[in-house]
Amino acid sequence: MLRRGLALGAALVVLIVIVLGVKGCLDARANRELSDYARNVTQIVEETQQTSEAFFERLEEPGDLSASDFVDAVEADRSAVDNQAARIDGLGTPGDMSQPQSTLELVYRLRSKAMNAIASNLSKALGDAGAEKANEAIARQMQTLVASDVLYEQIVRPEINTVLTDNGIDDSDVPKSTFVPEGTKWLDPATVESALAGVTGSSGGAPTTGVHGLGLVIATINGNELAEGVPVSAAVAEGVEVEVQVQNQGDSEESGINVSVEYQGNTVKGTIAKIDAGETESVTIPLTPTPKQGTTELTVKVDTVPGEQVSENNEATYSVVFE
Repeated sequence: MLRRGLALGAALVVLIVIVLGVKGCLDARANRELSDYARNVTQIVEETQQTSEAFFERLEEPGDLSASDFVDAVEADRSAVDNQAARIDGLGTPGDMSQPQSTLELVYRLRSKAMNAIASNLSKALGDAGAEKANEAIARQMQTLVASDVLYEQIVRPEINTVLTDNGIDDSDVPKSTFVPEGTKWLDPATVESALAGVTGSSGGAPTTGVHGLGLVIATINGNELAEGVPVSAAVAEGVEVEVQVQNQGDSEESGINVSVEYQGNTVKGTIAKIDAGETESVTIPLTPTPKQGTTELTVKVDTVPGEQVSENNEATYSVVFE
């Protein structure tokens, strides 16, 4: 009985050691996952800060950038924020990070939406025709960016850092993230207008002269020409791309031409850097996310340029059967 008791006691001790060892390994793994999560968030947030600083510094001091170069630079900022938002969406949610991660995704959706809207309104804001409404639209998107800052600073950052502290991780706090510089001046359309007036080649309120106009010439999907009223098939497995040809029907060079494709509740965009008078240029736009199978209406739009009076030929809707 004594020997059996001793053997049972020894087995119990071994079992306790094993359990404690396994728990220790699991705890260490969980802490590594939390630290990795915080490190990934920190990297993306710091990149976002660099993007926002470059964007607002350019607004404050456009230097000798032409209107075309300025539009291209903002388009690059927009693309960077889209990429950062996609990376945030792709993060795992270890431990108790589900709630702050969900709000963090909202923060970056707001930032991505705002930067896309700013980029799409920029050409008009740099011209005269429609400039006032475009400046107002940009100022409204500045409000969206400020809202994202508040969400991050008041909810996301404290919640992430609390989870880290509760798990004994004290050296991985995520940093602050303020997209819009302190102050509310960028919420005023007049401030936006004043800043953009400093861009070389912008109208600055001067009348737009000459004939200005664009035309949607041809749109193809995976190489097949689209025609209004005639359904066209597209294989989803190949990856779907829409190529849009746009003609400059005016007598002046046009720059920063935004083209969008709408389908199944999604909108994807592309930009043509410039089109000389009378010339035709194209842009290829991948449809991401991948379209769902079935018959869908696909709308292609070419944004108007300053001074453009007729825009009926800037838009077309096609029927596409995704297979």
